[in-house]
Amino acid sequence: MAEIQFAKGIREDIVPDIRITRSKDGSNGRVIFYFEKPEALGQEFTEDITGMYMIDEEGEIITRDVNAKFVNGEPEALEVVYSYKSAEEFERFMRFMERYGEENGLGFTKT
Repeated sequence: MAEIQFAKGIREDIVPDIRITRSKDGSNGRVIFYFEKPEALGQEFTEDITGMYMIDEEGEIITRDVNAKFVNGEPEALEVVYSYKSAEEFERFMRFMERYGEENGLGFTKT
């Protein structure tokens, strides 16, 4: 089980585009998630977005850097940034992504 939530207990079923950046020594970096038309911005979603929660059997990884994108006044997307500050945080994130990727058909392409 690996899922993303924007409010506790409510799974986000839209799979994001994900970009990962790392410093040359691998000690820190950022992961940028882009959710186009996520359910969390839909009219049926009545909960407050309190962050992004990446949940799996090891626990949860949390980021509060969540920004809505609007087009003509309508919610279009969510852009989320997860910053990691150690190799251990990166490895933990990658273990989550392996599980999440397997469940959602994502592949990894190194550039």
